[in-house]
Amino acid sequence: MARQFNIYKGLQKPLIYKGFQGKFIGWGLGSLVISLVTGGVVGSMSNMALGGFICVTGFVGGLVFTANQQKKGLHFKTRHLGIFQFGNDFKNLTNGRKTQNGV
Repeated sequence: MARQFNIYKGLQKPLIYKGFQGKFIGWGLGSLVISLVTGGVVGSMSNMALGGFICVTGFVGGLVFTANQQKKGLHFKTRHLGIFQFGNDFKNLTNGRKTQNGV
């Protein structure tokens, strides 16, 4: 008699953490690391208050940017707005035959 095992149904779903999905988790972590390094460098070079301000604004700005990009979807798709009309020139259609000028 064969043994039956439960199948985990969530394997094909993207990873979600604190509202961020898939690659956007990496984007959020990247904005955290970049803002910490930039704030630390600026704080050591000039003023700690300025470094802290740059760190906080960089992290919040990175998270806002990441959230806005996530609203567009997990995969980047070009979304064209408007109506497109494609013209056709049936006079130059030759069905593979050469035209009069030899081209």
